[in-house]
Amino acid sequence: MKKLIATLLVSVSMIGPGYAAESVPARQILDNELREVGAATFTSPDYKPGLIRHIVLFRYKAGTTENQREEIRIRFMDLAKSATRNGKPYIVLIESGKQSSGEGVAGGFEEAFVVTFSSEGDRNYYVGAPVVKETRYFDPQHQKFKEFVGPYLADGGVLVFDFKVTDRARLGSIMRSK
Repeated sequence: MKKLIATLLVSVSMIGPGYAAESVPARQILDNELREVGAATFTSPDYKPGLIRHIVLFRYKAGTTENQREEIRIRFMDLAKSATRNGKPYIVLIESGKQSSGEGVAGGFEEAFVVTFSSEGDRNYYVGAPVVKETRYFDPQHQKFKEFVGPYLADGGVLVFDFKVTDRARLGSIMRSK
């Protein structure tokens, strides 16, 4: 369980055979920001506004049934409405799907979830531990989900990658976000 929570970070993290934890520059930056502004500001809805994508990939333990995987999908997707702050949902969108690439570089990851937030503060509130340690400043529903899914994931069975949307290409044009 500790390994799962340690890997559900705010940047690329892959733990497992043949991989080391990332060098943690994003984590160091976030830890410094948290110290500088305090947890209340760091997790507030208006902290660093802009679209944030939180990509989560799962690799399941051998023997995880399709019914168990479906329950995981249902519970993850339910966070779009059950994860609230002051009684209101704060997640913009959650998308999910099974791995379908034929390129052969999926690293054994079987399922993806993309969570969209409208600020880094919302993402920080969602992620919670291990970045934010004060329980009043993170989402208890997401924490419960992390505890639920942990036993179904293989060693090194989660990869998380977050980014602020800065560029979009549409019909051959590039649009930059600020």
